[in-house]
Amino acid sequence: MSKLKIAIQKSGRLHDDSMKILKEIGISIDNGKDQLKASARNFPLEVFYLRNGDIPQYLKDGIVDAAIIGENVLIEKGNGISIIEKLGFSKCKVSVAIPKAQPYTSLNDLNGKRIATSYPKTVNQFLEKEGIDAQLHIINGSVEIAPNIGLADAIVDIVSSGSTLFKNGLKEAEVLLKSEAVLAVSPKISDENQSTLRKLQFRLQSVLKGRQNKYVLLNAPNDKLENIVKILPGMNSPTILPLAKEGWSSLHSVINKNEFWDVIDELKENGAEGILVCSIENMVI
Repeated sequence: MSKLKIAIQKSGRLHDDSMKILKEIGISIDNGKDQLKASARNFPLEVFYLRNGDIPQYLKDGIVDAAIIGENVLIEKGNGISIIEKLGFSKCKVSVAIPKAQPYTSLNDLNGKRIATSYPKTVNQFLEKEGIDAQLHIINGSVEIAPNIGLADAIVDIVSSGSTLFKNGLKEAEVLLKSEAVLAVSPKISDENQSTLRKLQFRLQSVLKGRQNKYVLLNAPNDKLENIVKILPGMNSPTILPLAKEGWSSLHSVINKNEFWDVIDELKENGAEGILVCSIENMVI
């Protein structure tokens, strides 16, 4: 049986998050220290550990069938590669940053300036769209140092927490795009491996849905059920079970984590008691 070949970043936060979600979807990978390729014990999968910037070419050439990769890298280097799932982790921004002491009012301040970046395609497209005339210096590596050594007036680079900018005396001025980890697929993937990829994607979707929701159990008097049911629609409708205590019922449902505290407050106001909240490991719909 053919194995699905998937690339992930060889080190760093994206590597750690990718390995974590593969573990959460039940895939056990036998990999030793400094191994560049490893197989899964319980799924037809082979993992390639590669430099993030090299992965788009491996996808284009069909050396790997799929990849967990930063969306920003695909925008820069992944022309013709399809994204089939956004994974919700390793989020970052690609931003313009300038020295802290430098005033900034609008994008027009970048006209005539020198910008250092590792993302020339992304930056050129952005500047062209905004009608800004600036000079690019392409740097592979520590872009943040460019303003300090007089090589550039500004930089465009990945920003996560902003701590690296702060340490180098820079501040974020504009956000070009927002990025997160995605599941990308090679245009040369075989039909057999496409079928395996769909199984992998289904597992990923189940974990991602679980991360986005909370399981809620609560008790309520029967005369308050109608109002509480309106607050807790669940996936179709909440589960309602009678309690041993006469006139009371137990309700089980799911709440989106982004609405969680507002919903809990509303439930309490409408008579809910004994509210128990649980994380969801997987959510199959």
